[in-house]
Amino acid sequence: MQADILTGGFADPAHQSAQAFRHVMEAMARPGTIHALAGAVPPAPLSPAAGALLLMLCDTETPLYLAGELDCEAVRAWIAFHTGAPLVAPGQALFAIGTWNALMPLSAYPIGTSDYPDRAATLIVECHHLTASGATLTGPGIEKTASLSLPDLRAFQDNHAQFPLGLDFFFTCGDRLAALPRSTEVR
Repeated sequence: MQADILTGGFADPAHQSAQAFRHVMEAMARPGTIHALAGAVPPAPLSPAAGALLLMLCDTETPLYLAGELDCEAVRAWIAFHTGAPLVAPGQALFAIGTWNALMPLSAYPIGTSDYPDRAATLIVECHHLTASGATLTGPGIEKTASLSLPDLRAFQDNHAQFPLGLDFFFTCGDRLAALPRSTEVR
């Protein structure tokens, strides 16, 4: 086992995972807000925010799909050691992570059912930039409007049209994180 697989997790798991959880819940409750998510030092090409998110959300019963360049030996080994999350195909994933293009097509992921809308996948999109500008967001958790740089407006509009079904999204860039739940309307 390589030494770098053993490193990069939370140094103080109880404190750092609680702090990360608070930031993630705040991001999901207030779509379009950007939060710092630190504490993890995962192997490249995984960003620190994505690594912290995976440490917090994944365990041995959390099916995870790695898309594109993130499906590499270093990331697989790091996830196996730190979370034990089983790696699966897109249609079986509770979480999927990759760049926007690598995660396509969105139709490959479960969107829940009318009886169990909570059985939808959450996609973690690794971005080259993440800013509070671009698309206009409205809906629960947003007082009037918010803005967020999104890779494809139409995809998020189509996703919202399926509500209460649909996908939820996290966007990560470096140590920053934003969220876009399916309940958010995008213009």
